[in-house]
Amino acid sequence: MNSATVRSLLVRGMLAGLAAGLLALLVAYLLGEPQIDAAIAFENAHAHEHEAEVVSRGVQSTAGLATGVLVYGVALGGIAALAYCFALGRTGRFGPRATALLLSGAAFAAVYLVPFLKYPANPPSVGDPDSIGRRTALYFLMIVLSVLLTVAAVILGKRLAPRLGTWYATVAALAAFAVAVGLAYAFLPAVSELPEDFPALLLWKFRVSALAVQLALWAAFGLVFGELAERAVRARRAGVPHGTGGPAVRSVH
Repeated sequence: MNSATVRSLLVRGMLAGLAAGLLALLVAYLLGEPQIDAAIAFENAHAHEHEAEVVSRGVQSTAGLATGVLVYGVALGGIAALAYCFALGRTGRFGPRATALLLSGAAFAAVYLVPFLKYPANPPSVGDPDSIGRRTALYFLMIVLSVLLTVAAVILGKRLAPRLGTWYATVAALAAFAVAVGLAYAFLPAVSELPEDFPALLLWKFRVSALAVQLALWAAFGLVFGELAERAVRARRAGVPHGTGGPAVRSVH
């Protein structure tokens, strides 16, 4: 894959990330913001003194939310596109669209779902402000471990495939991944700073909405980028003369 193709896929990945960010923004606004408002209302009702807002709640829930989600989507789209350039042709017989969906699903699981199950998202008023540094460090440590374990599982599966076959190698790699993640869950400290009277239903709805935002982001990215990547690869094939670059072209189908 030459630099022009990589650059084309990078741009398409960022555009797909922007499109996915728009969908995630809609989900966040419709599902997440009402839960945040309810959590803030709970916090204000139990606070002895109220701090002045540096940025108004109206700006936070509109322009601030849009800026954060869209920048996040574009950045992740670019990173995922670079990972896609490496993965394309190395995932068996998966074509460009299927590879994009496979990569998107794996990224969702490694970057968000696995860390989320250990350290789920919390709404305002949940968590001690003095421990925010520790909680943030633990969460990012879990992300790093999850990504590294995912890469290790992929490598293990590819090395076992010649001896066990693709099916059993995949099962063995997934089992090893699950065991390693379980050990990480067991050894990393738990964080439980939920106020005793905080509504359980509100906490549940907030966490479900946070999960829905990420699921919408990665699912939309996989679908949109898969289509854009398919067109880019098809255009590259059409521009390669017969008999040249054969192995590189065949490796993506």
